[in-house]
Amino acid sequence: MPAYYLEIALVVLGLVLLLAETFTAPGSKRLVGLAALAAVTVVFLLLLTVKPHGLSSDGIWRFYSDDKLALFYKGLALVTTAGVLILSLDYAPVLAKFSARAGGGPAIGEFYCLPLFVCTGMMWMASAIDLSTIFLSLELTTIGFYILVAYMRRNVGSLEAGVKYLILGALSTGFLVYGFTWLYGVTGQVTLSGIANALPSAPKAPALFAFALILVALSFKVAAVPFHLWVPDVYQGAPTPITAFLSVGSKAAGFAVAGRLLEPFLAAEQLRGTTSALLMAVAAATLVLGNLAAIPQSNFKRLLGYSSIAHAGFLLLALGANTAVGSLSPRMIVAYYLAGYLFMSLTAFAVLVVINRTDSADDLKAFNGLHQRSRFLAFAITVAAASLAGVPLTAGFTGKFLAFSAAAGAHQWALLAIAAAAASAGFYYYFKVLRHVFWNRPAEGAAPITVPPLTRLLVVALITGTFAAGILFQPFVNLLR
Repeated sequence: MPAYYLEIALVVLGLVLLLAETFTAPGSKRLVGLAALAAVTVVFLLLLTVKPHGLSSDGIWRFYSDDKLALFYKGLALVTTAGVLILSLDYAPVLAKFSARAGGGPAIGEFYCLPLFVCTGMMWMASAIDLSTIFLSLELTTIGFYILVAYMRRNVGSLEAGVKYLILGALSTGFLVYGFTWLYGVTGQVTLSGIANALPSAPKAPALFAFALILVALSFKVAAVPFHLWVPDVYQGAPTPITAFLSVGSKAAGFAVAGRLLEPFLAAEQLRGTTSALLMAVAAATLVLGNLAAIPQSNFKRLLGYSSIAHAGFLLLALGANTAVGSLSPRMIVAYYLAGYLFMSLTAFAVLVVINRTDSADDLKAFNGLHQRSRFLAFAITVAAASLAGVPLTAGFTGKFLAFSAAAGAHQWALLAIAAAAASAGFYYYFKVLRHVFWNRPAEGAAPITVPPLTRLLVVALITGTFAAGILFQPFVNLLR
């Protein structure tokens, strides 16, 4: 089966669900969410049957790639979407409260359908090898996020987050299109393979200007400094499952595109030094600001927002080093890191969703005495915090180790020292959360927290993945190959 059938299937299933939702009774919207989850599961199972088509320039293959790395990113997108849908089912009471129609009931059915279209965009982004398809898939993803971020129309924070994300997202899109225009003008090509062949003989100054414009746009998409300003406010205001979607899915899709777009610049001998230096400068700034700004945060979603910025710095470190670690190319290291980040980040957000449902709060005080209210959630957030900080035997440690190894291989010792100091700062603010969980007492009258079975199953799977990615390194490498 051709890989692009996956995107077609997901769009068709999304449209069917969107139509079916119209005729679903207000009290039965959960069925729409379960159907959406089933649709994503079916597409993921179909993904396992796909075999790469190979290099070709006929028909759709001129602008679509189904190499192993593209299929890996498709799997990440599907797994992330499935996790977000499960979290959305638990988040339904909060959604119902803030999305009610004037004079009517809650409008949450569409909330379960839209992630399918966003996932389609992310999957296409993983395979896009043409400037036009990169742009179209990126916009399909981003427009879906605009709607989902501002979905809680009765919540001022959600609307504010949606407006900020829309304005800054439109600005970054402008930079991207302008960068693509310059890139086409310099190379006369729209396919990435054609651009890679033309860049070594292209005029240096215009090529670097195109690179700078594209880097600005991609920095917004992956939350890199200095284009990170939207992250804390959008993460705090968006519905918690969508914050998780932005943190994991959007970042993975952004780096999938960044890896393909930046590779020709890093491969061209006349551009390699300058482009690598720019990426390293952005990585250093992102690492420092993300980790230091996370330290004083008292809101858990804002803390994870700055944490997301910090992790973008580690990913840029691996990309900018442009050095393989063993048999792993920089793009493979980034893909491995993102897989681990999926497990640990979704675990943290799953815990927060359950707390949101019980206490309607997302600041660190909501975690006070969590070990007395739910030992399962306390263990889950401990594993997530440990992996995010980079404790050995977890996915976070292995991902950071690979990024550091790439920087060491490129002899970027100053940047390596900055990254090590930034990672050390991460231990403070991640384990600050655990102080609330184990040392502080729960609020008076706080009841024990019950974890829904589906969420419990998700969290167990994510914790298993966190340790598996940290310990069983070789199977993940084989997937990337």
